[in-house]
Amino acid sequence: MKKIQDLSESDLKDKKVFLRVDFNVPIQLTDNSKQLTETYRIKAYKETIDFLFSAGAKVALVSHVASSFKDIIREIGEILGHQVTFEDDILNPQFNSQLTLFENVRKYEGEQINDSGFAEDLAKNFDVYVNDAFSVSHRKHASVSVITKFLPSYSGFLMAKEVENLDKVINEPAQGKTVILGGAKVATKLPVIKNFLGKAEHILVAGALANTVFKAKGLKIGKSTVEEVEEQIDWNNPKMILPKDIAVSEDKSGETFPEVFPVKDLEENQYILDIGPETIKEFSGIIKNSKTVIFNGPLGLAEIEVFSNGTKTVLDSMIRSGAFTVIGGGDTLALVEKLGLLDKFSYVSTGGGAMLEFLAGNKLPGLGALGYYG
Repeated sequence: MKKIQDLSESDLKDKKVFLRVDFNVPIQLTDNSKQLTETYRIKAYKETIDFLFSAGAKVALVSHVASSFKDIIREIGEILGHQVTFEDDILNPQFNSQLTLFENVRKYEGEQINDSGFAEDLAKNFDVYVNDAFSVSHRKHASVSVITKFLPSYSGFLMAKEVENLDKVINEPAQGKTVILGGAKVATKLPVIKNFLGKAEHILVAGALANTVFKAKGLKIGKSTVEEVEEQIDWNNPKMILPKDIAVSEDKSGETFPEVFPVKDLEENQYILDIGPETIKEFSGIIKNSKTVIFNGPLGLAEIEVFSNGTKTVLDSMIRSGAFTVIGGGDTLALVEKLGLLDKFSYVSTGGGAMLEFLAGNKLPGLGALGYYG
C-alpha cells in the first residue's frame, strides 16, 4: 500500500489532489443555525491536509454528508486551521482556492453503485488520489475503490494509523486481550465475536447486542431493543461474558431513575437501558487485568445521563488499566468527546462499521483498492 509520505514536495507542488475524507459528522440545529456536535473525525484529517497544503498541492476534500456542507463550511475551516472554500460540483471543479470542500458526493447516482464510468469522470480533473477515509473504506463506492484505476493512489496519514493500530490489537496474544462490544447494529458485531473467540481472552457483551443474546438463550427482554440475526454462535462459550444484572426502566426518556434487577427478573413492560453494579464490577475487574482492550459501542442508552453509568465506569476502568486501549464507533466517539476523554486512550478509531469489518477479518474494498492485501 503506497503512502502519502512516499510523495515529495516536487511530486505534489501545483498538483490537483482528490482527497477522500469522511466529514459526515453529527449536525445539530441550534437557534436557526447548524453546528457540529462531534469534531474529532474532522480534526483527524488535519495531518494529511497540512502535508498536502504545505507541499503546494491544490486539495479537493470529497466526502458524503447527511445534509449539506454549505451550512458548516466555516466551522470546518476553523477546525482545520485553513480557509476552505465550498463548491457544489466535484465533476466540474473550479479550484478557486488551494483547499476546497465539495458537496455530498453521494448525490451522484454513480457513487454508491460503484460505477466505473462515474469514477473516471471524478478522476479526470485530478493528478493524484489519496484515500484517508478509513471509516468508509468498507463501502464499495466509486470514490473509495474504483477511482484508483484512473489515478496514482495513496493512503493518507490517518488511514495508515487506523490500519497499524487495528492490526496491532488483532495480532496481540489472546492472553490478556479483552473485547467490549455494545450498542446496536448487532449483525455487524457478531462476526467480530466469532473472529475473536480464538484471539481474545474475554469478550464482554452489553447493549442491544446482549439483548439479542438473552433472547437467543430464552431469557425475557421485555420491550428492549433486539435484532433478529442469522449468525450462529455458541452463546455458552465461557469467553463471552454477559451482564449479570441490568438497569431497567419503563421510560426511556431518563425522567424515571432506573431500577436494578438480575436479568431473569425483567418484566414485560420494562426496557434494559444499562448494565448493573455487579456487572460493572465484573467488567472492571477483567479490564484491570488486561493488556489490550478494544471497545466499540456504548453499554446502554448512554446519551441519557441516568443510563450512562455503566459505559462511563467501564471507559474509566480502561483509562486506569494501563492497557493498550482502542475505542471506536460513532456513538462512542460522541460520548468520549463530550466527556473530554479523547486523549486518554491509546488509539481512537474514526471507524464504526469499517472498524468492525476490519476486526471481523473481512477485506475492506477501499484498502484492497490501495493494494493493502497484496
